Amino acid sequence: MIQVTVHSGLQAGQWLTFDEDVVTVGRASDNHVILADSHVSGHHLRIVRGPHRTLIEDLHSTRGTTVIMGDERKRLDEMPNRCVEVDTGCRIEVGTGAELTLIEVRLLESDEARVVSMRRIEEIGVSGENLERDLQILPQLYAAQKRLDAASDLDEVLEATCDGVLQLLPRATHVTVTLRDEEDSSQEPVYVPVVTRERGTDGSGAASRGAIPIARSVFRKVLSERAAVLAADAPREVAQAESIVGASIRSTAAVPLWRGETILGVIQADNRQAPAMLSALDLEILALFASNASLAVSNARLIRRLQIAQEQLRKENDFLRTREETRTRAQPILGESEAMKAVLAQLDKVVDTRVTVLVEGETGTGKELLASAVHYRSKRRHKLFVAQNCAALPENLLESELFGHKRGAFTGAVDDKKGLFDIADGGTLFLDEVAEISLSLQSKLLRVLQEGEVRPVGASRTHWVDVRIVAATNRNLEQEVREGRFREDLYYRLKVFPLRSPALRERREDIPLLAGAFMKRYASELSKTVGGFSQQAMELLVAYDWPGNVRELQNEIQRLVIQLDEGAFVVPELLSERIRSVEGVVGKAGVGKGTLREMMDRVEKYLLIESLREHGNNKTNAAKTLGITREGLHKKLRAHGL
Repeated sequence: MIQVTVHSGLQAGQWLTFDEDVVTVGRASDNHVILADSHVSGHHLRIVRGPHRTLIEDLHSTRGTTVIMGDERKRLDEMPNRCVEVDTGCRIEVGTGAELTLIEVRLLESDEARVVSMRRIEEIGVSGENLERDLQILPQLYAAQKRLDAASDLDEVLEATCDGVLQLLPRATHVTVTLRDEEDSSQEPVYVPVVTRERGTDGSGAASRGAIPIARSVFRKVLSERAAVLAADAPREVAQAESIVGASIRSTAAVPLWRGETILGVIQADNRQAPAMLSALDLEILALFASNASLAVSNARLIRRLQIAQEQLRKENDFLRTREETRTRAQPILGESEAMKAVLAQLDKVVDTRVTVLVEGETGTGKELLASAVHYRSKRRHKLFVAQNCAALPENLLESELFGHKRGAFTGAVDDKKGLFDIADGGTLFLDEVAEISLSLQSKLLRVLQEGEVRPVGASRTHWVDVRIVAATNRNLEQEVREGRFREDLYYRLKVFPLRSPALRERREDIPLLAGAFMKRYASELSKTVGGFSQQAMELLVAYDWPGNVRELQNEIQRLVIQLDEGAFVVPELLSERIRSVEGVVGKAGVGKGTLREMMDRVEKYLLIESLREHGNNKTNAAKTLGITREGLHKKLRAHGL
């Protein structure tokens, strides 16, 4: 038993005694010892009494815990695992400095049980002399074992264990199973009573009608001796131990549940009606049944841990998948320009095929958004969309990231690792900046595209995966092939179905739509009300060339929303200097009031005329300066009647 005496603080003079193995101390109402002082944490410390030693453990309190044993003082936040082993009579300072509460802990020992019969774990076999003399026990043992084997859930196993004991020991009236707390991280194992069953009026097992205390002196004997223990007349044999007297136990038999060297728990069978009712034969039967129950309990706990881990993994996968879908689907592909309509029309044709898609375009045009649209509009949308920037990792790390590795394949490979091809199995793998992959790694990527087989680094065998590849690059791959930096065969494997993400200057009519969407998003994130864009500010946004494309526009709008006052409009003075530099061009173009399309047409016509004038009507050079093709220039000249 554990006795706690409070010597100072608001509860000074209070003393409490607990027939528990774990006693918690703190300010919260669910503690065993409640200290109302403000410097005491909600759950400040706990006292853990095991079969071999007693520990004081600080529960990461705010003001700390100091244990005093004789002249020695030990502050627990400076100790390994924040705990220390103590003896009876130790004092504890809860808090520090002038604000502390002093308590004393005493360990009240009952006399050791005078064992009537004891069988150690290593002595428990499949049969014994008593069983050979009493063969009628064997059918009952078989029936109890059969019911135990039929149970799978831990609760069912524990109930079958208790009812099996009541069936095998007709003179037992109560059975309690105590299990080791696997979630507890303290240095001393903690055992918690988890189920008690009592004999019903019809002789079968039934749920207990109330809390049933266990004989802790016998329980500790089982743990310390690693043996099955019988006390035939409990109040006399165990020297009037309070837990036994309080429980009205007249005789008790307790056996361990074990797995290897670990004690999983204890089965305790009691008779509360007459003395000397449980015998040595009962103990041997109970020990034999416990050897099978140990395996059932161990397996059931393992299954429960696996189920919890599987459920946790499922929730994490659902969360990650939902987050990824939200990240991509919350940003729909906005665009009403002819250029974007053409891209989306092409995209819809390829989503439900297995062909490799190559997304080309300048930096910041939304290539990953197109890649994710290929995945989430396809039948693979219920599997993972995995993205990897090939320029972000050196060659050796990228190979391991893509294909995985076996333990010991290289220095630092301490465990097997799955590659992104395995993770994306059944889904889509997006390889951004694919032109940055080294030539040696390109050959391995080509094999995956040709055969669908992946071989992890250090492995001797390949395995098949079903992954759709979407690649992206801002480089001209044809030029990379000509200059020997990219494999020609891989280029043709990747460019089965090319998509070109148009630059923002090629779809200027989408700028107001994109700017409005970005403003709405960032205003919501910052919980700010904004007025919108003034006409002059929008004219400048449309006239600017946006070399950084949609990403540059997004960053500009985010900066503007942060800068705006509540309810204010974006005016030209708030725009970045590089954007305001086109203001003179807009003025020179003679843009007057009108619809946005009319004003854009006037600016575009002016820029076309100026570019041709600067290059002496050389349409090839003018088109190159404007960042469009010669055919595109001819089309725009015809549209403006030039």
